[in-house]
Amino acid sequence: MPYSKILAVMFTMLLLAPSILATDLDPLQDFCVADLDGKAISVNGHPCKPMSEAGEDFLFSSKLAMAGNTSTPNGSAVTELDVAEWPGTNTLGVSMNRVDFAPGGTNPPHIHPRATEIGIVMEGELLIGIIGSLDSGNKLYSKVLRAGETFLIPRGLMHFQFNVGKTEASMVVSFNSQNPGIVFVPLTVFGSNPPIPTPVLTKALRVDAGVVELLKSKFVGGF
Repeated sequence: MPYSKILAVMFTMLLLAPSILATDLDPLQDFCVADLDGKAISVNGHPCKPMSEAGEDFLFSSKLAMAGNTSTPNGSAVTELDVAEWPGTNTLGVSMNRVDFAPGGTNPPHIHPRATEIGIVMEGELLIGIIGSLDSGNKLYSKVLRAGETFLIPRGLMHFQFNVGKTEASMVVSFNSQNPGIVFVPLTVFGSNPPIPTPVLTKALRVDAGVVELLKSKFVGGF
């Protein structure tokens, strides 16, 4: 290897040295219970509480044991169990949600930008829909699942669930991130803050301004 290239490689390694020393792809301790109030350290996650302050229950949660209130415009309720709700998941790359549905209720089209999702239907009948990217021709993959059946949603793909049964339905999902994030497509497009300019949406959606303004009015204040 030419001397100049060797110097370039060594210089690059020196530049990367601080980040190499400060991070590790694997956990460096058994537990890192999130200090949600910790502001002294900026990390991709939360700083760890001293184990003497973590208590005894950080490995357990009953938050998903109770059904959510489905009396919402969507007829569904999402109960989140990410790092903000379960600090024991900090740095472990896992989290869960429970979603309850009234008959005809939907978990509207959305995306998790930071996680793959795997789920199981607990009761009822749910239409699970997953839309592929432009590479797949925006193909819709869908199937009605019943209690005990499972589904998989790759990271970043738009998806939805719809209760096609005549009774309440519920599902529990897991993510490979402590904070998977969520982008609700209708809310993002029509309820952004500040709003997306109407001419942008009329052109993108190929409708007139009155339709866009009507849809925006449905999402004032969020869901």
